[in-house]
Amino acid sequence: MKEKKSLFQNPGFQTLLASILCAVFGIILGFIILLLMNPEHATEGMFAILKNFFKYANNKTNLMYYFGSTLVKSVPVILCAEAILFAYKTGLFNIGCAGQYTVGIIASLYTALALHWNWFFCLLSAIVAGAVWGAICGFFKAYCNVNEVIAGIMLNWISLYICNIVLGNKICMNTTKSETYDIAGKNPSGILPAFLADFFGQNKYVTIAVPLTVIVAICILFVLNKTTFGYELKATGHSKDAAKYAGMNAKRNIILSLVISGAIAGLAAGLYYLTGIEHYKIASSVPGMGFSGIAVAFLGGLNPIGSIFAGFFVEYITLGGQYLNTNYYNPQVADLMIAIIIYLCGFVLFFKTIMTKPVSKLGTAPSPTPDKKTDAADNTADKKEV
Repeated sequence: MKEKKSLFQNPGFQTLLASILCAVFGIILGFIILLLMNPEHATEGMFAILKNFFKYANNKTNLMYYFGSTLVKSVPVILCAEAILFAYKTGLFNIGCAGQYTVGIIASLYTALALHWNWFFCLLSAIVAGAVWGAICGFFKAYCNVNEVIAGIMLNWISLYICNIVLGNKICMNTTKSETYDIAGKNPSGILPAFLADFFGQNKYVTIAVPLTVIVAICILFVLNKTTFGYELKATGHSKDAAKYAGMNAKRNIILSLVISGAIAGLAAGLYYLTGIEHYKIASSVPGMGFSGIAVAFLGGLNPIGSIFAGFFVEYITLGGQYLNTNYYNPQVADLMIAIIIYLCGFVLFFKTIMTKPVSKLGTAPSPTPDKKTDAADNTADKKEV
């Protein structure tokens, strides 16, 4: 009979516990920083961040409205985490996710504002743009043996400058405000359909982006763990030569991994900007979503479902900073807390290893000590038989 493993021996539970530890340590360190800045109001400040929109608990409409907004704003970082996670599971580190996200912004906003396309085709164009950008990185990796990290970083900056040029055009950008036009005013058909807007306090920004994010995570989980295609991608990532020996097309699989990862990143941009909740402004740095996604992926234990909760948590703390009393604290204290949590995300595997070692020692049954008398009797019997 198979021995029943304890809960602490379950890899999934260990990853979850390690992620929670990272988040808790981040919050504790954040509280210490608040104490150093202003000890008298530290507790009040920490409760303000953690409470976030729950300060409207007495007003259900406002509570659900801000809850919906938090869900919408967590969509891009969750999907960027899914994109990075997918590539990582197939043996690739897609640091070019930020660039793929950026070209998704270009495609979705240009088609919506300049070409007046329907939301479906705008979203599709964002997915295709991200996939093409991922394919470029994959091609260099597969055929030129260029490290995907180097190729990704270079493509990130190229995409940023292209984005500034294309969306800086008067067709897309309101030059008086230095931001892109409101899609709802320019092209109402370019806005994503609403999703349970009445339930979320008449929040028009809660669209099908929310359920689509969950569906994408489930699809990734299924493809990677339940399909032959996913197995081939992972096998190629673990050992390109072994996969090639087994008859798999290693180069094709490398490109496909980054194409799919890029498509998810492009989808992230489309689902976010086509809600109309935010406008694009000329930027001097690559969007942080692509890099935050790395931390969220690890905080979620490199699990597609875990990344959903990790992404929501990161956005929840980030938005909680706006409720800090600015007379005592800078609102960016919340960003500092997130930065600490992101840094601690690198220790998820470390914490998991620490938990595994003592459990394995306790879980292993001690080997029986040999009985000297019994051994002596057995040896005597053997000699008599001879």
